[in-house]
Amino acid sequence: MFGKKAGTEELEAFYPIRPECVAEIPKTRFKPRAGKTLSARRWQAAFSETGCLDIAKVLRRIQRGGIHPSIKGLVWEFLLGCYNPNSTLEDRNQLRQQRRERYSMWKTECRNMVSVIGSGNFITTPIITDDGQPIEVEGCRVTSAVSDKKVAQWKLILHQIGLDVVRTDRALAFYEDKANQAKLWDVLSIYSWVDDDIGYVQGMNDICSPMRENFRCSTTSIGVQSQLGTLSQVIKTVDPQLHKHLEDLDGGEYLFAFRMLMVLFRREFSFLDALYLWEVMWAMEYNPNIFWSYEQPDGASDSNYGQLNQKMLKQYGKFQRKNLETGYADKNNALAVFLVASVLETKNKQILKEAKGLDDVVSILGDITGNLDAKKACQEALKLQNKYLKKAKRP
Repeated sequence: MFGKKAGTEELEAFYPIRPECVAEIPKTRFKPRAGKTLSARRWQAAFSETGCLDIAKVLRRIQRGGIHPSIKGLVWEFLLGCYNPNSTLEDRNQLRQQRRERYSMWKTECRNMVSVIGSGNFITTPIITDDGQPIEVEGCRVTSAVSDKKVAQWKLILHQIGLDVVRTDRALAFYEDKANQAKLWDVLSIYSWVDDDIGYVQGMNDICSPMRENFRCSTTSIGVQSQLGTLSQVIKTVDPQLHKHLEDLDGGEYLFAFRMLMVLFRREFSFLDALYLWEVMWAMEYNPNIFWSYEQPDGASDSNYGQLNQKMLKQYGKFQRKNLETGYADKNNALAVFLVASVLETKNKQILKEAKGLDDVVSILGDITGNLDAKKACQEALKLQNKYLKKAKRP
């Protein structure tokens, strides 16, 4: 796995690029490294005989060198809280089956309302009018007017999801197959029906969607704005001169960083490097209570930090561990915020010297596309977190 063939070409065989698009995408920097990257062998060795995972050992490896593409999907299920690392293989098999049955039920419910779901096709044109009247669309029958408000809102967004799916990672050979695009459309459409509190927001197609709260919208705010507020506070604390300059440019709300936070730098990196960045971030932010926060939202808490010994602390990622040690509990204190802050710090001199307006700031930040090193960016973000926590007032 880590021999001479483990170069970029071998890695990109997992995510083939359409030949005509190779010149258009950022160069991939990530390469698996023996002794650092989590390999399939190391992954298997991290489980006990009953299937319990030594999450501390896995986190150390990921934070040092990411995850080999051959096992990303398996590892991500733990990083994102799908499974409790203390669960057995039998526990996970049962839970996986329950979730598949639940998804199948939701899929059937949605298919009964819109027949194209699950068919291998998808729509890119409206199927109802704004007032709920059916529109004839090839391959999708809506036979009567829609009066239910939730159903109408859902059906009105389905074609927009389709349009976004068509635009998703068009350079990947995977999405040349319409059936694969349809799978993505199914997932996003069903999710938007089940989670009507969030619904569908553009950008979900890029990350499908591990950052649910970033997409929460109301009449007065967008979910990611809370992180923009934290970003403003971080820069104000660690670099007041830069913050004042941005304020003078009417950029004090940091909306120029909206996209980076919303889709976790997906547009700034190659596909493979973006995946590497995400998994390193998730490992650094990992909280062993994440599974229970989903299964039993009222029962998961880190409030008893004083009772955590060193062995228990090792089950947290570096970033989250530092928050616990300093008592910093702001839920918007995400590593992504410090990543953006570290990018701004690297561009400090150029912004102060050249930026005469927000368009200049956007242009300067645009230069980072394809030029960021994900691992170094995470390291700089951790340094900035330490600097901020030392200067910020404790809650």
